[in-house]
Amino acid sequence: MFLANDFIPETYSATIDQGSFTWSAPSNIALVKYWGKKDKQIPANPSISFTLNHCKTITKLGFSKKENNGNFSFDLLFEGKPKEDFKPKIEKFLERIELYLPFLKNYHFTIDTQNTFPHSSGIASSASGMAALAMNFMSLEKALHPEMTDDYLYQKASFLARLGSGSACRSVKGSVVVWGNHNNTKGSSDLFGVEFPNTIHDNFRNYQDTILLVDKGEKQVSSTVGHDLMHNHPFAERRFAQAHDNLDKLSIILQNGNLDEFIKIVESEALTLHAMMMTSMPYFILMKPNTLEIINAVWKFRNETKIPVCFTLDAGANVHVLYPKNVCEKVLQFIQDELVGYCQNGHYICDEIGFGAQLKIEN
Repeated sequence: MFLANDFIPETYSATIDQGSFTWSAPSNIALVKYWGKKDKQIPANPSISFTLNHCKTITKLGFSKKENNGNFSFDLLFEGKPKEDFKPKIEKFLERIELYLPFLKNYHFTIDTQNTFPHSSGIASSASGMAALAMNFMSLEKALHPEMTDDYLYQKASFLARLGSGSACRSVKGSVVVWGNHNNTKGSSDLFGVEFPNTIHDNFRNYQDTILLVDKGEKQVSSTVGHDLMHNHPFAERRFAQAHDNLDKLSIILQNGNLDEFIKIVESEALTLHAMMMTSMPYFILMKPNTLEIINAVWKFRNETKIPVCFTLDAGANVHVLYPKNVCEKVLQFIQDELVGYCQNGHYICDEIGFGAQLKIEN
């Protein structure tokens, strides 16, 4: 069993004065949702997610050796421009991970980051952003400690990413990722995400996720605030137990390919997540009227056509429409005919299951 202290390095065998790395990391969409956390970014319940492919953050980390004056030193660029309001979050992240990356104050960093999707619109931009940054820092640590194995690098990157944004630990490696201690998932941990350990049925290979952008603005209530409201929530304990049960069921479904049962669990989880928001104190609603219009249209289309399409929601108004690749043409036609009108400026993103973070080889 891993402990956080296992990620504290002893010594480094190499030195490096300057350089850069560029990593991309994808967003992910939870099928069984995590909502509520304990100290140090520990989840109150386990979760499982599909890793996305096209919705990602691309982050270049430049670094140059400096005198360790006891302070972190970094510049932050978002889409090529200075982004001062992101800096406190990065500063807090560096404070949380310094114990595990003791070289951080020895360098000045230039963090140049961009998204392939709208920031803070319920597509987990903090997840992809923190995962990409964690991968860059781990590339630097590997340069300082060349003996590091790839398995350790990815596991520690997931551990570090979690300290920046909980769900970021599910954006590092793998197509289907479990985060949180779960009795029936081998190797699962509260400290980092793990690849789903069993063989995924062919029904779920190349699974599609079309994200309908109902509202591209920033959420009125951040996920961090929402998680905190679970501490005294009247339904919290029952919800946490439900997540364990649903993960048990979904683990079997992902292996046997039962799409009807997949739909039931995934849609129930989405609605339960938002039910927790609506029954917290203070209560809040992140869905918009068009979110409900889309949900009802998906149900009607599925009932009429028997095509196995379903929806899920993250902590926002946007709707993720999930479906197998073999019905792609019919579902996209349905989206264009009936759902685009509910999207802000008609915008939607076609995505699919991906594999995790990728290193960009510099020319």
